[in-house]
Amino acid sequence: MEMVLDVYKRPFDPKYPVVCMDESKKQLIAETKIPIAASPEHVAKHDYEYKRCGVCNIFMASEPLAGKRIVKITERKTKNDWAYFLEDIATSYHGADKITLVMDNLNTCVFRSNRPPIPEHSMKLLTPAKQNRYGTNLNSYTLQNMGVG
Repeated sequence: MEMVLDVYKRPFDPKYPVVCMDESKKQLIAETKIPIAASPEHVAKHDYEYKRCGVCNIFMASEPLAGKRIVKITERKTKNDWAYFLEDIATSYHGADKITLVMDNLNTCVFRSNRPPIPEHSMKLLTPAKQNRYGTNLNSYTLQNMGVG
């Protein structure tokens, strides 16, 4: 945990960005009845009944010091989906020498899982030897504060 906090203390450097990454599964719902709009005498009324429309997965990467955010929504969370999102991050930081990722230590988030889909030039920025940091509670906090969770 202290290592993650040390990473957050680093000054802003566009050549060495610190990117926080997390994912969250969300249930998709639809209202079954039309809400009643508010009037001067009454507040708006919503029925609690809803229709379940499946689930989706939200991947989010945030660089707090630059105010940059990348969001990708997928139908599920698989190792390949995670790997393609890493490629999106690497593409967004094409001018960087090294990207430090702060992310959960989950079974999907394993660097060997992304070998097949990611081109080698993107992996040079994101390899574990290049200072990836894991922090479980901080990432969920970041995702919720960025308006996703």
